[in-house]
Amino acid sequence: MPMGYAQALDKAWGELAGLTKAATLTVRVLADNYEVIPGKKAIISSSCNVPAKDHLAVIILHYLTKKLTLKSLPEPAGEWIDFSQIADAGSYYPTFRKRTIDHIVRKFGEHPEAFLAIASRFKSRKLALLDASVAIEVMDGVEIGIALSKGDDEFPPDANILYDRGIAQVFCAEDIVVLTELVVHGL
Repeated sequence: MPMGYAQALDKAWGELAGLTKAATLTVRVLADNYEVIPGKKAIISSSCNVPAKDHLAVIILHYLTKKLTLKSLPEPAGEWIDFSQIADAGSYYPTFRKRTIDHIVRKFGEHPEAFLAIASRFKSRKLALLDASVAIEVMDGVEIGIALSKGDDEFPPDANILYDRGIAQVFCAEDIVVLTELVVHGL
């Protein structure tokens, strides 16, 4: 495991330890449930009975820590923002764009109907933005909006990824990048 993830996991498990005495906690991520077992420092996929990958484990632990610290997650603010409006997001934008928005455009830019069909596999709702858009509930109370423009004779296809303004109360910019990659590459 890369040193960065080892340190992040150790820190996240340590933060969670003082917040719960539960033997098992369950977190839904997209279409799968994960069993979090604090005593064993394990996170197991319920659908395939394998451990969560390190990057996903960190996200799940940060989500649980915030949820337990706040007693419940903040209600959605009802205002969509893009990545540039998230605190400390600036330095991540080139990587974010390459790994998420560009990926969506390459995969679905010419076929927004395919994008809508695939997104419907997840807990989602349509949005009234561009040619095709949905809000996908990644975890309970955490949505990511994806809006796709198929382009025309003048402009190439493009996309944007949106967040409820309240996401910054749950995740830092780096976590939001990883969470968004999970969604985009799950489509």
